[in-house]
Amino acid sequence: MSTPVVSRPQVWMGAGCVVLALLMMWGAQFISSEAGYGGVGPNFLPWAVAAGLLVCGGLLLWQALHGGYQHMPEPPEAPADWHATAWVSAGVIANALLLTTLGFTLSCALCFVLAVRGLRLSEGKAAGGLRQTLTDVVTGLLIAAPVYWLFSKLLSINLPGLTQTGWL
Repeated sequence: MSTPVVSRPQVWMGAGCVVLALLMMWGAQFISSEAGYGGVGPNFLPWAVAAGLLVCGGLLLWQALHGGYQHMPEPPEAPADWHATAWVSAGVIANALLLTTLGFTLSCALCFVLAVRGLRLSEGKAAGGLRQTLTDVVTGLLIAAPVYWLFSKLLSINLPGLTQTGWL
């Protein structure tokens, strides 16, 4: 019986998922568990995501140690698109940094605009001019505003807002 081939990148991917899940579990213990609407507290979702990530990471790690990811197609020989990655990363970082300053709705809309620009670039398309950027801003607002309203008004979850009215 032959020993299965172990791919180090696959092992690192599975182990990274497990470590990330454990870090999320560690952080989730500091979130209030006081039950809100429907008997679910604000710490429910972080625990659920961490548990799911732990299961997925464990399965990835087990599979990597027992012959690698089965029936996985060969990756394409395309180089990484760092320019597109920088735009998407800028959107996520800007959202995290500006959430308490601009409020949930505007910071998420900005994240959407920057991420969509990066995704367009990754497909080889033009990033977009003024008209496309304005369309992206409106689309981002149309996505973020109802989410803000749903969480803050319907679920009574406090998200940072730009004003005290609870509508923006």
